[in-house]
Amino acid sequence: MTSKPLAKGGEFLLREALGSRVFTPEDFSAEQRQIAETTEAFVSKEILPDLERLEEPDFELLLQKLRRCAELGLFLVDIPEEYGGLELDKATSMLVAEKIGPTGSFAISSSGQTGIGSLPLVYYGTAEQKERYLGKLTSGEWIGAYCLTEPDCGSDPLSARTTATLSADGSCYLLNGVKQFITNAAFADLFTVFAKIDGKHFSAFLVERGMAGLSIGKEEKKLGLKGSSTAQVVLENVRVPVGNLLGEVGKGHKIAFNVLNVGRLKLSATVVGAAKGAFGEGARYAAERKQFGQTLGSFGAIREKLADTASLLFAAESLLYRIAGLLDERIATLDRSGDDYYTRYQQAIEEYAGECAIAKVFCSNALARVADEALQIHGGYGYIQEYPVERYYRDQRINRIFEGTNEINRLLIPTLLLRRADSGLLDLWDQVRGAQGELHSEGIEEAGGASPFGAEFFLLARLKKIFLLLLGAVESQRQEQELLLALGDMAIDIFALESALLRADQGWSSASERKQGLLQAAVKSLAFELAGQVQAAAGRCAAYGVQGAELPALQKTIACLGAHPVTGLLAAKQQLAAAATESGGYMF
Repeated sequence: MTSKPLAKGGEFLLREALGSRVFTPEDFSAEQRQIAETTEAFVSKEILPDLERLEEPDFELLLQKLRRCAELGLFLVDIPEEYGGLELDKATSMLVAEKIGPTGSFAISSSGQTGIGSLPLVYYGTAEQKERYLGKLTSGEWIGAYCLTEPDCGSDPLSARTTATLSADGSCYLLNGVKQFITNAAFADLFTVFAKIDGKHFSAFLVERGMAGLSIGKEEKKLGLKGSSTAQVVLENVRVPVGNLLGEVGKGHKIAFNVLNVGRLKLSATVVGAAKGAFGEGARYAAERKQFGQTLGSFGAIREKLADTASLLFAAESLLYRIAGLLDERIATLDRSGDDYYTRYQQAIEEYAGECAIAKVFCSNALARVADEALQIHGGYGYIQEYPVERYYRDQRINRIFEGTNEINRLLIPTLLLRRADSGLLDLWDQVRGAQGELHSEGIEEAGGASPFGAEFFLLARLKKIFLLLLGAVESQRQEQELLLALGDMAIDIFALESALLRADQGWSSASERKQGLLQAAVKSLAFELAGQVQAAAGRCAAYGVQGAELPALQKTIACLGAHPVTGLLAAKQQLAAAATESGGYMF
């Protein structure tokens, strides 16, 4: 029996979706569900009741809560077994992050510890470095921080000015520079610091808080996440032993960018958790608050908000765990023997760097809309701090900035796709020529088969044709960011729609009649909205990059391929809204 071939990064744009098997939340094992319940209970009993104190901020209390997290084993999820960790799969790691997501500041502090604060050491540390530091991090005795950003370089970390100079006796490096916006800075014990050796070779170092010359700047006064620590880390002739060089000289970019791939996905999980929390606030308020003698949830203006954000959440959750499943499938094929295991591990993750960027953009945008609509449902009360939705609204804004701004990630998606095509890893250009040939022969074949979502799968296939046609039309202008952004937006919405469709199609036969109705309603709503967004992005791309008589013809083609007559949309949205108010939150 042969195993199915592993999906390639970016390949979703080139192949028919129907029949593909993806990992979904319905596939969680009993063990995964138990871990989720443990995490959720911890959040509801030990974090949310103290959230107001944590937001003051109260860093002593925050440290207590982080160490309580460690006691429950939540810092062990991604740690190798040989160092006392659980080394669970990425789906479980994302599930834990999602359940912590509604806690805002605590979630960021926690992910700063378990993600970028620990993973560089896990992936790139020597056995001696791991022996010295990992136990302290996983027990919560020490807190980790990641120092990449600088005052004058945010989205371009390779332009860092922090320097590392080898001492005359060769025993240590002298680090000098300033790092900006460092999460957990106020109380971190171990800093992963990026600096250029001799001003040229971008490298990473493990720097302890007690090393002379390291100091912490004043706390930043932030719009949101007020319970987390964000400050500068100042390095003045900090003597770092040569044994604390992390990875190889001049290879710091591999650490920075590879850790960011996982970081983007974990952020997406945190964001989905926060979005569910904000959605719940809006749904409950709509069910309880009365105006004109009726609950808010009975008004069409409110029902539409609940329906749109519920379906958006369904898509965000679907693509998040689909990507986690892709990572787990590829990692599971790796031979664990050999000193190069984590090199191959990182290559497995890097395969889906584009998909991780998609998740980061789509999920953070989804949270922004969910939080905004949940606040709007509250009316004036949503602007008052007494109501939790106010915090969700403030806290969400940063998610479109850190782990690479959404603009950087939108550019990254088509750039990676083009790079993979140019290197022969994807047969992209054959597919572009094929799409052009099908168009001229009017031979785009209907897809869908016996699926209850046949019309939506057919729509999805046509949206992919639009993407390929636009890519072929503007490929020679790939240096223009406006064109790349439009292509990135198209790819994001196509992947989101496909993920939701595959999940709904896979779960259809085992779903109850009520669940089937909700799946149909969510898919109908998403297909209508996301197809419109793909058409809009394609229209921008065409208007930017195509001139003369070709433009009207291409615009007509976009309209034709993107057309998706929808019946029963109002009833579908009313069904979603009723389920949300009835359940008092997210209902899938």
